[in-house]
Amino acid sequence: MSVSRQQKETASTAERGPRARTRKLMLETATRLMQSGITPSVSEVAEAAEVSRATAYRYFPSQAALVHAVVDEALGPILDWSSDSPNARTRVADLLATAMPRIDEFEATFKAALKLSLDQWAQRQAGTLGNEPLFKRGHRIDLLECVTAPLQGTVPRESRERLAQALSLVFGIEVLIVLKDIWGLTSEGAQSVAEWAAKALVDAAIRQAESKA
Repeated sequence: MSVSRQQKETASTAERGPRARTRKLMLETATRLMQSGITPSVSEVAEAAEVSRATAYRYFPSQAALVHAVVDEALGPILDWSSDSPNARTRVADLLATAMPRIDEFEATFKAALKLSLDQWAQRQAGTLGNEPLFKRGHRIDLLECVTAPLQGTVPRESRERLAQALSLVFGIEVLIVLKDIWGLTSEGAQSVAEWAAKALVDAAIRQAESKA
């Protein structure tokens, strides 16, 4: 269905209108708070942004929705990543080269989001979560399926899925927690180890498939 010039102009105006500005203000405020190590509630962001709570909840009906929006903003170019390379090793190296510096830049934001996920898990285990929507994480699944796509035809589907699952252990904020916080590596060192491990996993999957051929 074609979109008229008037419809495009209306949509563009809406994106620049008061609603868009208020939403942007809330996201910027939430990002600032999360970059300082806080996992804010919708009410806390509303207060910091000097927006009424009623208005804030119209944009973000739950803490999970708010944090999810902030995380998507922080991920930025990672969400748009794709590769046409026919080589899985090249793809995973390119993904990590794109993603790890961005994750490092917004390290505190991603750690705050991880804290929310862990807090909700604890509340769910204790039966105290109530009706609060869950904060769900899962962008890496689609990205890593793209990484393993070149192996179709040479590596069985079950092995490709296992490889993607294994690669998820060396991609994301958890990698920085282990390599920087525990091992004391620099950001560059952490990225180097992650790339080495990812390529080793790809090679292992290929060798295993070849040995069973």
